[in-house]
Amino acid sequence: MDSPLCLVTGATGYLGGRLVPELLAAGYRVRCMARTPDKLRDHPWADRVEIVRADALDPTEVRRALDGVDVAYYLIHALGSGPRFADTDRETARTFAAAAEDAGVGRLVYLGGLGPAAGSAARDSSPHLRSRAEVGEILLACPVPTAVLRAAVIIGSGSASFEMLRYLTERLPVMVTPRWVSSRIQPIAVRDVLHYLVGCVALPPEVDRAFDIGGPDVLTYERMMQRYAAVAGLRKRRLLPVPMLTPSLSSHWVGLVTPVPGALARPLVESLRSEVVCHEHDIVRWIPDPPDGLTGFDRALELALKRIRDADVATRWSSAALPGAPSDPLPTDPDWSGGSLYEDVREAEPAASQAAVWRVIEGIGGDNGWHSWPLAWSVRGALDRIMGGVGLRRGRRDPHHLRVGDSLDFWRVEEVVPGELLRLRAEMRLPGLAWLEFTLSSEGGRTHYRQRALFHPRGLLGHAYWWAVFPFHGIVFGGMRKGIARAAEQSGRAAPGSAGRPAR
Repeated sequence: MDSPLCLVTGATGYLGGRLVPELLAAGYRVRCMARTPDKLRDHPWADRVEIVRADALDPTEVRRALDGVDVAYYLIHALGSGPRFADTDRETARTFAAAAEDAGVGRLVYLGGLGPAAGSAARDSSPHLRSRAEVGEILLACPVPTAVLRAAVIIGSGSASFEMLRYLTERLPVMVTPRWVSSRIQPIAVRDVLHYLVGCVALPPEVDRAFDIGGPDVLTYERMMQRYAAVAGLRKRRLLPVPMLTPSLSSHWVGLVTPVPGALARPLVESLRSEVVCHEHDIVRWIPDPPDGLTGFDRALELALKRIRDADVATRWSSAALPGAPSDPLPTDPDWSGGSLYEDVREAEPAASQAAVWRVIEGIGGDNGWHSWPLAWSVRGALDRIMGGVGLRRGRRDPHHLRVGDSLDFWRVEEVVPGELLRLRAEMRLPGLAWLEFTLSSEGGRTHYRQRALFHPRGLLGHAYWWAVFPFHGIVFGGMRKGIARAAEQSGRAAPGSAGRPAR
């Protein structure tokens, strides 16, 4: 007997893109519905699922996508699409519910928003939360058994709510705060959300209701920011309450200091004026909590930031990176998610063979120098020594060869792929994390050189540091690119016929 066929809508979004591999790992067949299927091609699981094109507002296309489906996940939201997003949400939900009934779908699963309890508080909640609640009611009203999971802030890299928390905390050591920072919130780790979503496949047909889902901790937004600062290694944030700061003004403020789009920031901020905590935990009767228990807030933060803590940021922001856990980022996450990362990229096509250029790269540092403005490197090393760092005194283990783990002046060799890649992690005193990466490739007899400096700032001081040293990048990093290319060309080992192109 075939395993259940699950349709995932919103597979190009935050939750959908993480749900698909979890369903596959559980042994279920998966079909993805997308208005633009090409957006799914970069996912590592794309060749293991069926992908159908459908506009969620087109009844005929939606009905075709639902044909033969056992469980359909409704993960579509018009949040951020404009002031009439609630009308779009309502129409889309009605279209999907009718098509699911006509197709004989066995179950619908919807992830909604956790809002206030019924009564005046619910009526006074934000348009965003009211729309989420209305969509849940529309799906529950259709004859298809439906499970509506209601969650508050989801903690995971790429979640809009989490990214807003990240940027506000990292960028503002002192901030004026509106009343909503005192609202009580019950956040939940993305891994626990996915645990419940996958578990819904096995719910019996008689289960047709909504469930509140949340983590084990209830905190104010202010406390969430302070806990984030502690886990991220930042100083305690100073918050100055300003009661007259309205949600509308707050959303403009959030848009000013974070890269979260204003169309998303406003409804998210408006939602925070309501208390969002679980009123029941009935779901455990059918779907047990994870074997190791629900993830606490601090642990969820650690998981969301673990790539940074593991010093793997260079691949964390690579389009080729494959996530190892639901809390990891995806290549298709929005550009504004994932925290701040500054990048300086320099490229060249030196008139030298790839092997000749690699010899220069592998010999960099120590007595061999850095092929750019020696005075700048000496001054930076001296400043690092004054601040208690290692400076340039460590040199290098071997004058010609490097291996993973080697110290290299105030860098550490993090990755070596002979002839192709060298990645160094900074161990100097910095208000953040820094990497220097060299990659080589060849095509058509030409050697392509790419040099990348990455900096992940820690707090406002980290951002200030990057912009303070930015004017010198052209001399230091631009000079390094030119110096390495020149040294390789002068080595006398350039491949015949590799004329190369000028550095750019």
